[in-house]
Amino acid sequence: MKTQKVSYVYAMAAVFFWSTVATVFKLGLRYVSPAELLFWATTGSVIALLFIIIINGKLKLLLAQSHTSLLSSALLGLLNPFLYYLILFGAYKRLPGQVAQPLNMIWPIVLVFLAAPFLKQKIRIRNILALLVSFLGVVWIASQGSFFHPEKSDTLGIILATGSSVIWSFFWIANIRDPRQEEIKLLTNFLFALIYIFIYMLILNRMKIPPWQGFAAGIYTGFFEMGFTFFFWLKALRHATTTASVSNLVFLAPFLSLVFLHYFAGEKIYITTLAGLLLILTGIFIQNVSFISKKKNNA
Repeated sequence: MKTQKVSYVYAMAAVFFWSTVATVFKLGLRYVSPAELLFWATTGSVIALLFIIIINGKLKLLLAQSHTSLLSSALLGLLNPFLYYLILFGAYKRLPGQVAQPLNMIWPIVLVFLAAPFLKQKIRIRNILALLVSFLGVVWIASQGSFFHPEKSDTLGIILATGSSVIWSFFWIANIRDPRQEEIKLLTNFLFALIYIFIYMLILNRMKIPPWQGFAAGIYTGFFEMGFTFFFWLKALRHATTTASVSNLVFLAPFLSLVFLHYFAGEKIYITTLAGLLLILTGIFIQNVSFISKKKNNA
């Protein structure tokens, strides 16, 4: 029981920080471009992940990677964080945070349909039902409070937000075949991505000292979107009696995020956002209902 309590402490810390990042994205993008935010966020992630690897005594594993592993990270880093976050931050630049965040959440549904051809997995009736329910949620959220006047929505922003879930799904499929430890993979991916975003910034002529607000938002994002929060989440899973006992806590994050967006980013929360978010989460639940049942039967 004591171990389970420790698991919940780590899990709630991770959920809390993940709940804040949408607000930080919106605040940071008031001062810097998506590319600049990504550069500083990637820098923050590299610092955080390197610290985690050093305190866990895994620096030798990082330095002893094969050429094949490095090539894998060069490709994975291109997908995530480079392309994924560049597209996602572009969506946040154009959309309210309460719209961009839940639209990005449809990746578990997208993943199933991409896994069919790439991982030879079957698409079942519940997968199609989950997609339809989640798609209805996307439509509600995309209406941005004006369900009967969808022309008010930012079409490009919506395409970017939902498109980021496709990039993430491709990354997940490629990443699952990589046998390296997660910390090692992530840091190596981010090191390559830092090179990509640095070159990208040079091409755009954006290499400059940002306003402190943009810099702080980038470093915070690097620390608590992927870096230290990833460490908290791994700790939660390792201490948990069952993975399912803490995994469901993740679904608190989007609702907490709406609170932070309202009070710190000044967003008026649309009723369509709440309705659409509930539909997307319902779709994800339908998608995973058989997995949850198996977990309970094995417990």
